[in-house]
Amino acid sequence: MRYAEGPTVEASVHVAAPPERVWPLVRDIGVVADSSEELQEAHWLPAPEGPADGELPDVGHRFRGRNSHPQVGEWETVSEVVECDEARCFAWAVMDPANPSALWRFTLAPADGGTELRQWAQLGPGPSNLTTVIERMPDKEERIVAGRLKEFRRSIERTLAAIKEHAER
Repeated sequence: MRYAEGPTVEASVHVAAPPERVWPLVRDIGVVADSSEELQEAHWLPAPEGPADGELPDVGHRFRGRNSHPQVGEWETVSEVVECDEARCFAWAVMDPANPSALWRFTLAPADGGTELRQWAQLGPGPSNLTTVIERMPDKEERIVAGRLKEFRRSIERTLAAIKEHAER
């Protein structure tokens, strides 16, 4: 698979709690950062770019993330919420929403007395640290993309497990 094709990865988990209890955890970027190996911390930008005091995050709000990866080092990104449908969907685009380096999305659906929680991620199509690596080693692009998708899957699985644990307390 090639980066320009917008490769994706997703995983899901059943949470023994209603979507209304899972939703605040999905919308809390701190929960995502706490469960991630790569995303070290995330903070909403001040209003008007981010939510005002006491306001919940919504479409157009932005947050800054500090990331770390053993092969790349540390870097920061700014992400923008691109979907926010109460107790159904929460998504953000990393860097440029019109040409993101990645898209991340949670979806929630009532299921079996609880919630089917799914997290999905797409690489690209915009430039990222990964595109720089691919440009240096174009003959290894498919292996590089596959490796990055594997890392994304591990991250998604950790995040889903953490949300499940919090929601079921």
